[in-house]
This record gives sequence, structure tokens and C-alpha cells, in this order.
Amino acid sequence: MSSTELPFVPTTNVLPKVAPVRVAEGERLKSVRLPGITLTVRSRPPAREGLPAALFVHGLGGSSQNWSAMMELLDADADCEAVDLPGFGDSPPPDDGDYSVTGHARAVIRYLDSSGRGPVHLFGNSLGGAVTTRVAAVRPDLVRTLTLVSPALPELRIQRTAVPTALLALPGVVRLFTRFTTGWTAEQRVRGVLTLCYGDPDRVSPEGFRNAVEEMDRRLQLPYFWDAMARSARGIVNAYTLGGQHGLWRQAERVLAPTLLVYGGRDQLVGFRMAQRAARTFRGARLLTLPSAGHVAMMEYPETVAKAFCELMAEAETKVRATEYVASGGAASGGAAAAGRGSGDGAREGGADSASAGS
Repeated sequence: MSSTELPFVPTTNVLPKVAPVRVAEGERLKSVRLPGITLTVRSRPPAREGLPAALFVHGLGGSSQNWSAMMELLDADADCEAVDLPGFGDSPPPDDGDYSVTGHARAVIRYLDSSGRGPVHLFGNSLGGAVTTRVAAVRPDLVRTLTLVSPALPELRIQRTAVPTALLALPGVVRLFTRFTTGWTAEQRVRGVLTLCYGDPDRVSPEGFRNAVEEMDRRLQLPYFWDAMARSARGIVNAYTLGGQHGLWRQAERVLAPTLLVYGGRDQLVGFRMAQRAARTFRGARLLTLPSAGHVAMMEYPETVAKAFCELMAEAETKVRATEYVASGGAASGGAAAAGRGSGDGAREGGADSASAGS
């Protein structure tokens, strides 16, 4: 191991007794053992059987709890699950210490393959957006639609407010940061995170703030917490430097699934200017811009994001039915007409459907 690498803490030594992860009313947690990883998966029982499957992937420093509000809103439309990536939430570190974007994508693919739930409506936020973009590009058979909320895709000029997060990837920075913040309370840390991630931190309810403080206090007791943060931050930085077929923008071009892109006008971590580039890159993508939202629009404006997803899902299902009609031997002209009606407004074909919502 080179002197610049972080020491890896073996999984067997990182399972201290800490407070249990919070489970909201109506939610369930399960632990899934897979080759090299153990994943905690959060779910809500769907309103009825036979609903299409959906899987949610959180961002750097987040957990499956980031998607609780969305899952509750969509329980009549989809069979929802949210995964804790290795080393985050209630999932222990991966056996091989691989926190790269590819490593996280591999974990998602292993879960989908083992569960047999694919193809799913796949959601990703921030780091989870980069991870799910890679999943959709390399395993299109697993993805029915793709919804990306402030995806961490490479930027030539990152925002000044995003620099401290990127610096976590540098050797020694975590050690300095933890030493500098030794006296910080969980409440102070949470206020800092909310200020960074929300367009308007006042939208967080008192109960939501208390829950976040409780979770922060639990995470700080995990000896691998900062290791997972630093290695995952390094994974994002490394993914930004990859070129060729492995570059994230090149993989975005390969995504075949209908895609919804959600960007916040007050995002301090992912540049709002990247919205238009993403809309041009993902084929026929819908673009939802929320001027008052920050980095976690699915937590600030869950109803708006859920509505946009339902519209995407309805359009995608209409196109699938039209394709099946043609494949089953329907008249060529009738099939073409059905496909034309299913695609909605012709102006959306091959472009971006843009919508805006304020506070």
C-alpha cells in the first residue's frame, strides 16, 4: 500500500454496538448478503400487488432514509426499495474496501440480479446519480426508467462551495478535518449539512431535524464512517478523470432508458448550469428545474419530483405498450399511429421536456 492510501478497516472490526437505524412508520429494513458485500435495504409495502419495482440510491454521506418521503408518496405507483450503499446507512463496508463509483454500481447490480426485481425504475441522487448512470449504461436490461436528482457528473469548473467536499478525497484531509471539528456537536454538524444541501434549510421540520441529529450521532460512532466518506469522495474524483468509454458523460450517452433529470437552482454541490448539458446528453430526457431547491430536491420538494416521475413512468409504459402492439402483429399504420400517440408532444422527442417550480 502506498503512503497516500487510506488504511482499510476490515469489516470484522467495524461492527460496534450503536443505536439502531431509524425506521419510519410503514417502512421495513432487511439485510441482504451478497458476494463481498452486505446491504441494508429499506422498503415500504406497496398499496397493491403487481406494481412495477423501483430502487433508490442515495448520495455521498446519505442513506436510504433520504428517500423515505418519495417512497411514501409513490407507494400507490411502485413497489419501492432504497438501498444503503456499502459503508453508509446501516450497510457495513465492502470486504475489498472498493468505494469507487464502479464498486458502488457493482453493488447495485448484484442486488438487482439477486433479487430478480429488474428491470426497475431506478433513482439516484448526487453520488447515487453517477452510480445509477453507470448501472443504466452497462446493464440496460435492469433499468426501466432513470431518474437523476443533481447527479454527480464531471464538471470542468466545480463550484467554490463544493471544494471542501472534493478535498475529502485528498490524503490526510479527513484526519485534519476530524481534529479541527472534534468539539462540534451533532447538532452543529447537521446544521452545516442542511445549509450545504438544502436551498432553504427552514423547510426541514423540527422532527426531521431531530431525526437527522440522531442519525448523525449514530454515524459518528462508526469507526469506518470517515473512511467510507473519504474513499467515496475519492471515487467521485477518480470517475471525473476517466476518459473513453468509461467516462461518465460517455456512459450517459449510452443510456437507453427514458430519463428524468432534476436540478436545483440553489444547489451548492452540483452546478445548475450542468442541467442543459445533461438534457442534451441523455437521449430524449425530461428536465425538471426547481429554482428554489438545493442538492436534495427529492427531500425538499418530494411531491413535485414524484409527480414528474409518474409522468415519466406513464409515458414510458405507453411507449412499451405501443411497441408490444407492433411486435404482436398489429397493422403497420395502426402501430405507427399508436406509437405516435404514446410519445406525447412531438416536441419532446429527442429533446428535453423542461418544467419549473418555485418554493
